Amino acid sequence: MQLLKDRIRSEGRVMPGNILNVGSFLNQQVDIGLYNEIGKEFVRRFAGLSVTRIMTIEASGIGIACVTAQYFNAPVVFARKFRTKNIGGNLYSAQVTSYTHGIDYTITVPKDYLPQGGSVLLIDDFLANGCALEGLVLLCEAAGASIAGAGVVIEKGFQTGGKRLREKGIRLESLAVIERMDPEEGVVFGE
Repeated sequence: MQLLKDRIRSEGRVMPGNILNVGSFLNQQVDIGLYNEIGKEFVRRFAGLSVTRIMTIEASGIGIACVTAQYFNAPVVFARKFRTKNIGGNLYSAQVTSYTHGIDYTITVPKDYLPQGGSVLLIDDFLANGCALEGLVLLCEAAGASIAGAGVVIEKGFQTGGKRLREKGIRLESLAVIERMDPEEGVVFGE
């Protein structure tokens, strides 16, 4: 998706530790026009699939999932990283490790929100080591829901997450695949 790649090149900042800061337009300050184009691109790439839920993990994936869901006419379900008092005990849960934060989380979704037999499209902003998406896959498997595919805005192709998900047979569509990056050279895209 050229529009996205252009924004990454012009506004993205490569940080130490293979971190790409795109907060000015993707996950801190949000460019709704870009989100809308991202949603349209995901619906184009997953056209013809039956999707009964769009699922993501809090927090940065929620906005992208919501914009995408309007085109599928499906509700958005997001896995919580922290348990709140207003959620009962009837939950699916999985362990994930955040690459960016270096923290382990137990993500949860109420069983009522992820029905058996549903077809779930997973959406997230980044894919690095794949732990977040693998956690969402585990939640879907526990629910007996099928995975229609996974849509990722930015994939770090030089890390193992995308490879592992594809090896599991998950249809993965990444809008921008980064082959390498460093503070001096910037971002180099694949494909």
